Amino acid sequence: MRSIWNGAISFGLVSIPIKLVNATESHSISFRQIHVGDGGRVRYRKVCELDGEEVPTAEIGKGYEEADGSIIPITDEDLAQLPIATAKTIEIVSFVPADQIDPLQMDTAYYLAASGATAAKPYTLLREALKRSRKVAIAKYALRGRERLGMLRVVDDVIAMHGLLWPDEIRVPEGVAPEGAVSVREAELDLADALMATLGEVEMDSLRDDYREAVEAMIAAKAGGGEPAVAAGPVVEGAGGQVIDLMAALENSVRVAKASRAGASAAEGAGAEAEVTPIRRKKAAGAVAPKAVGGKKSTASAAGGGGGGAAGAGASAAKKSTAAAAAKKKAAAAAVKKAASAKAAEAKPARGAAKKAVTPRKRSSA
Repeated sequence: MRSIWNGAISFGLVSIPIKLVNATESHSISFRQIHVGDGGRVRYRKVCELDGEEVPTAEIGKGYEEADGSIIPITDEDLAQLPIATAKTIEIVSFVPADQIDPLQMDTAYYLAASGATAAKPYTLLREALKRSRKVAIAKYALRGRERLGMLRVVDDVIAMHGLLWPDEIRVPEGVAPEGAVSVREAELDLADALMATLGEVEMDSLRDDYREAVEAMIAAKAGGGEPAVAAGPVVEGAGGQVIDLMAALENSVRVAKASRAGASAAEGAGAEAEVTPIRRKKAAGAVAPKAVGGKKSTASAAGGGGGGAAGAGASAAKKSTAAAAAKKKAAAAAVKKAASAKAAEAKPARGAAKKAVTPRKRSSA
């Protein structure tokens, strides 16, 4: 990383040579101004008011404008020779608990890198002292033409410094809070607590700049000659003077949050089973033949499957008639058989007697 400032940390009588390195960077997409009519670039020219000539960056310096409009030139050498201790030094003035620093004062963040081998020992000493004390160091330093306030803390194995705004640079929030007395019920607070608990925590590393990604995708599409995709988002109407049912909104929010978390948990679980309720469809009248109960389908029923109620009734009558004829035939056969058996029983003795009568007698020998 390229250093933007070289100096030292003044820690009592200990001096730690350091380099100042930017700890943050901006990924926002910047646009150029163009002439809408022909797409030409619109540029700003730095022109001297006295001679009307454009001035290159190398010839531009600093100056202080007084009340009468006169300009007093100020050079970098003038600023470097100011009689202050923080011109090239980050001077630690106190150590305080981190929760005493108002987040509103937080400004740009920097990493402080040890400059040279001789800085390693005192740098490590200050880092470990900050770790053990669980405090942050408040310091003063000068950068880019002004004296600033800073807070030193430990990030991993590095000392980081947050630029702080001076206390008088924090504006008093006058007229910002809602006017008039507003009361909040315990039930509403309970629902708000439930919503906070349901939403839970988030990994900061998982958060992404969706707007920047969408702008990049749009630029890529236009550069390729295509049309960017347009997502139809929900229409948000202004509340205006509409009275909001706060309890209903909180209850709906809790319900939606719970459903969202339950859905995410179900999707992550392996082999989760979902219960599916089948959709029952209504049958069209006369479209399907009545279902036969037990037994085999008769020939008449099979032939008239699509004939509706009349065909079914005819098949049933035919079936009854056939059964009656079969029973009658069976009874007649049984009667014939019985008569034949009786007749055979009567004829049996007569046949025996006739057989006995016709038996020839044996001849005797002479």
